[in-house]
Amino acid sequence: MSLAGIGVAALEARLDELFALPQGTETPRDAGRVVNQLLELLESGTVRSAVRGDDGTWRAVPWVKRGILVAFRFGKLADLSPGGDAFSFVDKDTIPPQRFGLEHGVRIVPGGSTIRRGVYVAPGVVCMPPMFVNVGSYIGAGTMIDSHALVGSCAQLGARCHISAAAQIGGVLEPVNASPVIIEDDVIVGGNCGVYEGTVVRARAVLAAGVVLTRGTPVYDLVRESVYRARGEAPLEIPPGAVVVPGARAVKGGWGAGEGLSLQTPVIVKYRDEKTDLATALEAWLR
Repeated sequence: MSLAGIGVAALEARLDELFALPQGTETPRDAGRVVNQLLELLESGTVRSAVRGDDGTWRAVPWVKRGILVAFRFGKLADLSPGGDAFSFVDKDTIPPQRFGLEHGVRIVPGGSTIRRGVYVAPGVVCMPPMFVNVGSYIGAGTMIDSHALVGSCAQLGARCHISAAAQIGGVLEPVNASPVIIEDDVIVGGNCGVYEGTVVRARAVLAAGVVLTRGTPVYDLVRESVYRARGEAPLEIPPGAVVVPGARAVKGGWGAGEGLSLQTPVIVKYRDEKTDLATALEAWLR
């Protein structure tokens, strides 16, 4: 049956049935076809593993994540090595590397990059080697993913972002209702940054090299004299246009204070202005 024939609702229902099967169940005959249909929908951008609501809140799409887990569960190891003897790749046959042609309008510079199946990659994306993008992710138009950068499973990247060299954008598949990392439009993520555990970086923010953001990271805003933290189900959010740099705060009590120790703390030192935009204008010439 064709993809159009069963529709998204029927695909969701079948993936949920496969997900609920007991461990040790023999692989159903239609598992590969159903998984392939999900990957096609993800690659076309028709469905996403996380979506933004009208109120600006990002939420995971649990059935899509369950479908990706089905792909891992019922996949079998296969030799996915390219021609020749230079590289050896062995992975699940259900989620092989994605192949691109001129018609996609995506630049993948030679040198050992891999984008897994089930990733939406918009026209104008630039991939510098070596980099890796995991299944379920979304990469918006004109974004650059630089050398040694990693984009984790189901992470959502907006348009015209720059994910600089050695930056890591965390992913999450389980629990299925946990939101992945969100990088909105026009964000600059500096080299060796780490953005993890569902953190949301709002549009036009700039993360200077070396900034690390997690659920447990407090971010101090020197401009607005505020502290941003993840609270309850709400993730850590970096405000639109914020310029974040690595900082430190002193340990205030006990032995650590006596030793003069401090803890790593990202600090918002300004909000994006014309001078910031001028400093990042070279990005457009590289794409």
